[in-house]
Amino acid sequence: MKLVKNKKIGTAVMHVLLWIAVWFFFIYFFNYNSENIEYPVWFASLLLPLTIATTYFVVYFLIPKYLLTKQYLRFALFSFYTLVASSYLIVMIIYGCLIFLLSLDIGIMPPMSKNFVFILIMVYLVVGLVSFISILNQNFKTISRNKELQNKILETQLQLKEQELHYLKRQIHPHFLFNTLNTIYGFALKQAKQTPDIILKLSNLLDYILYQINKPRVSLKEEVLHIEEYIELERIRFQDTLKVVFNADEIRDDIQVAPMLLIPFVENAFKHGNIIDEFLSIEIHIKISDNSLDFTIRNTFNKENQNQEPGIGLENIKKRLDLNYSDHYKLTYDTTNNWYSVNLLISNLNVIKND
Repeated sequence: MKLVKNKKIGTAVMHVLLWIAVWFFFIYFFNYNSENIEYPVWFASLLLPLTIATTYFVVYFLIPKYLLTKQYLRFALFSFYTLVASSYLIVMIIYGCLIFLLSLDIGIMPPMSKNFVFILIMVYLVVGLVSFISILNQNFKTISRNKELQNKILETQLQLKEQELHYLKRQIHPHFLFNTLNTIYGFALKQAKQTPDIILKLSNLLDYILYQINKPRVSLKEEVLHIEEYIELERIRFQDTLKVVFNADEIRDDIQVAPMLLIPFVENAFKHGNIIDEFLSIEIHIKISDNSLDFTIRNTFNKENQNQEPGIGLENIKKRLDLNYSDHYKLTYDTTNNWYSVNLLISNLNVIKND
């Protein structure tokens, strides 16, 4: 509140200084070739209120009401009316000063103060200059408001993106853990010796989910290691009915990806894959070339289940790919000869956005 009040006081002071400067400007020009300083002072003092009124009328009424709203015809019409009215008042001031200050002695009247065209130009020079500054100020304020609005929109969009990413990640957690917990439950009922080993592997996966999932990037090597742990858990669950082929290129420690990027594909392969010829067969291939990732996974698939929904994990990962890698990835699916295949190609792993 105090800041606004100080700003108003500062604006008022600037206006006062402006019109004092205009007053001296008028006195200087109307005193040209005149020995009588008193007349130019009175003439400038009478002309100044007309200049102020005309300027404020143009700046605070005509420009915002008609010019800035693109009503150019009305702006031109009212500007003409203003010109006529101000011209009439200038003539009245000239004759009034001649009658009451000079007693109709036109000979001692300063040359500049009896030139109507010059006086009109002087008045509208001030009006035009102040109007030009006002329009520039309006444009600056408009640009600033648009920029501020654009920044707010971008900030809101960014927040929505962040919320969507976190929401998608939270959805992955229960789905990812569901099958593993079912496996532990089944082995616990049988009091199997593998139960502690399964719990240990699950503990490692939980550590990855709880502490790495909120990071914008994780090591691809770490992601691959947890894929291998997940596969080991599934080997225990499927036992002799599972065949897995896993091939991965040597991965550098500095290559990073969005967390939980590949594991949902693996999870969906196990969840929606079908046992064909007594085996659920899954093949996984990970290739790294320069800064690109080529990930392929395929699983045996019963064509009778072709219309089955792909599951929440795969839908979420497509949304996360859009949010993290936008136009830098390609995701394709294929169903051929009882094999369901997914290929993910990310052309530039460095474009991942912080979330």
